[in-house]
Amino acid sequence: MITGIVLAAGSSSRFGRTKQLERYRGAPLVQHPVDALERAGIDEIVIVVGHDADAVRGALRLPASARIVENPDHARGQATSLVEALRSADERSDGAVVLLADQPGITSQHVRALIGAFEDRRSGIVRLRFRDGPGPALLGRDVWPAAMKLEGDVGARELIDANADAVREVLLDEVRPPDVDTPQDLLGLE
Repeated sequence: MITGIVLAAGSSSRFGRTKQLERYRGAPLVQHPVDALERAGIDEIVIVVGHDADAVRGALRLPASARIVENPDHARGQATSLVEALRSADERSDGAVVLLADQPGITSQHVRALIGAFEDRRSGIVRLRFRDGPGPALLGRDVWPAAMKLEGDVGARELIDANADAVREVLLDEVRPPDVDTPQDLLGLE
């Protein structure tokens, strides 16, 4: 069983308003990673909300396999949301694909590539590597204890850097989909 996590609790300080709610291609930004996980056939989807939680919750269309978890400590940084998601994952889950609410270009094909690379060993960390840098990762359950010790405004990248020997990369011959950090970033999306 694989869990999909969408980290959507941030305050969007650089954006100036709740960017998870901003529309892109007919849907709020936060809906795109949920849809990518659903289309990839992920067994369960956990969306972590925090800042403006009621509005983000209200903007989402949840598939049957999804649920929302509220992170009361979201102001302490992204790590708290990752920990909250991992704690709430099904006990049968072998790993978790971690996506951000502000990267709408990550598709179900990207998620399936992570799962495919994870299937042979079902442990460690699998990360997408685009031509111009790293992308989302799948964290095997064996690294969750280390992930649960993360603190502050760091995500899985710090865990990946600290466990380089446990990381398998999936090389993709494409440019990394951009993050939306500012209103200009959103306008620049194709």
